[in-house]
Amino acid sequence: MKIRLHSAVSVLAAVAAMAASSGALAQAEGQWAIKAGVGKITPKVESGDVSAPALPGSKAAISADTQPVFAVAYGVTDNLTVELDLGLPYKHKISGAGAIEGVGVLGTVKALPPTLFVYHRFYEPEARFRPYLGVGATYAYFADETGSGKLTTLSDIGGPPTTFSLKNKFAATLQVGLIVNINKKWFVDGNISKTWLKTKVSFSSGQTQDMTLNPQAVTLALGYKF
Repeated sequence: MKIRLHSAVSVLAAVAAMAASSGALAQAEGQWAIKAGVGKITPKVESGDVSAPALPGSKAAISADTQPVFAVAYGVTDNLTVELDLGLPYKHKISGAGAIEGVGVLGTVKALPPTLFVYHRFYEPEARFRPYLGVGATYAYFADETGSGKLTTLSDIGGPPTTFSLKNKFAATLQVGLIVNINKKWFVDGNISKTWLKTKVSFSSGQTQDMTLNPQAVTLALGYKF
């Protein structure tokens, strides 16, 4: 069943609304936390041209995707937290753009972007609302790149099916978020982030293509402190 972001938002909002009015305790020094929810990644693509031999101006567009996410965090101090964000791979469709816009889907790729964050949580651990800022190191791992018949027609008509690969890369990520503590153990965490990511596509037919992806992500999760 496809997980829809708006459904998760409604569920978590309802949980927060029903939270008891007992005193909250945000993640403090020496405390662990886990969280699970959903994340949507939207690549903000600036596509280079496919190198020759190809129709000049051949570019690409990449679709957004929503998948389950989870994370584990440790409170170094009351205000400094280290967190590892993981999740299931995002599946993106790659379509023609520029001179080949309208040709349809050229292929698909799965992307897994584990990120190690360092956060600064504002306010005291007892605060109900704790905004935060984070900086992270993301490793963009690409897998299961699959080309379509349309890709072969455009890149090497009459030749064998064209395959392609994207280069795995490290990238910097910035994040801003808000923790809403439901009680001493449970919390809701919502955030948005931006990753500065450039990579290169290599085709089996010999062409290459530089891609600036710069994805934006929105995540909403339910967490537990222990």
